[in-house]
Amino acid sequence: MSSPSVTSESDAAPSAAPRRKPFYASLWVQVLIAMAIAVAPLGDAFIRLITMIITVLIFCTVVTGIAGMQDLKKVGRVGGKALLYFEIVSTIALVVGLIVGNVVRPGSGFNGAGRSHGLHLQY
Repeated sequence: MSSPSVTSESDAAPSAAPRRKPFYASLWVQVLIAMAIAVAPLGDAFIRLITMIITVLIFCTVVTGIAGMQDLKKVGRVGGKALLYFEIVSTIALVVGLIVGNVVRPGSGFNGAGRSHGLHLQY
């Protein structure tokens, strides 16, 4: 005696392939879109915040340093040393910048001809 084979309707119908999610539903695409939208405004706000804090911090440091000194000769000596330090470091930065600019030659392979489309002729 063999048992009759029972087939249900769900077994008989071929299973449908799972639907693929649209590309914008992927997490990495959403993260990239959010970064593209939010990076510029957040970056600008961060730079403004840092500038605002650094300005106040430098001012308070200078005022506290001057107020803490008892002798005016000492204030003049510290100011002279700070000016000398500024001049030396600025000169070193200028020399390093000139050397790197002459060695690396930034923009030497750039051909700007034909890129203005004659816009400079309007002025």
